[in-house]
Amino acid sequence: MSAGSVGSLTWTVETGKPATLNVPAFADIADACEWLGLNGPQVTAALHEYGAVYLRGLPVDSVETFGLVRDILIPQRTPYREKATPRSSFGNDIYSSTDLPPSQPIRMHNENSYTLTFPGLLMFACLVAPEEGGATPVADCRRILRSLPSELVERMRTTGWLLTRNYSEHISLDWRTVFAADSKEQVQEYCAENLISCAWDDMDHLRTTQIRPGIITHPATGQEVWFNHLAFWNSWALDPEIREALVDEFGPDGLPFETGFGDGKRLTRDELEAISTAYTEATVRETWQPGDVMLVDNVLTAHGRDSFRGDRRIVVAMGDPVDLLACRPTVAPAASGL
Repeated sequence: MSAGSVGSLTWTVETGKPATLNVPAFADIADACEWLGLNGPQVTAALHEYGAVYLRGLPVDSVETFGLVRDILIPQRTPYREKATPRSSFGNDIYSSTDLPPSQPIRMHNENSYTLTFPGLLMFACLVAPEEGGATPVADCRRILRSLPSELVERMRTTGWLLTRNYSEHISLDWRTVFAADSKEQVQEYCAENLISCAWDDMDHLRTTQIRPGIITHPATGQEVWFNHLAFWNSWALDPEIREALVDEFGPDGLPFETGFGDGKRLTRDELEAISTAYTEATVRETWQPGDVMLVDNVLTAHGRDSFRGDRRIVVAMGDPVDLLACRPTVAPAASGL
């Protein structure tokens, strides 16, 4: 265990865990918000150094108190675009972290890495801690980039990554939910504005493709990072039995998500394993306690979810929107031909 000082705040940095600050005891949420307002610049400085930080001891015990803290630390909100997983909305731009089954872990990823504008900051808080498991692990994307095989990095640097999605209420979120749209015309307009190719089949199912850079530069720190969903949404990342069943049912081109490099080449199983290893080596985690708040710099840090048992209530908010083109992408975002 070590301690790192950023300004007047001292962060505990323990092997395998994110940097943590035990905040002072506060009489109420108003006092906590006042303190956070005064120390916000130091928290931001710590985020730039560590990528993600835990604040332990805040009087956050409800969606309402979480919202008050969010408004101090992340005053500018980012909408949830191009939805990918089921979430519950609690209003005030506050959501459940995910509504996927407890037994299903979620791979590491950068939130909305496939959109042209994405949240620069994420804020999680624990209202109810699970009986077992359920951590929100984080991984430093600077370290991931440094540790990946050079040939993988070069391919990503020169071609970017390709995302293909198939939308159906039977295998994923339907296009109306994903794009918050009521008509095909609205979807087509959104896709045209956001460099996404789209087409419907005769069963009213939508298919989209888009090329995005997988390596970008943090707009404030100037550090290059590995920033994408390449491994998270690749079919080799699926449980083998689930992958086989989906391919048998929908064919290799009909999966809900598939990724590859921007030149159209598919990711191999060995390449996925190399990327997964880099994420694992860079991952740290902390056991949730009620009232814990975690801030994540979404450019510097990927996040995921461990499987769990028991009740778990983790809420999340997103903000500080970042324009992809402000991040010096190594490949220009583009729509891809279907």
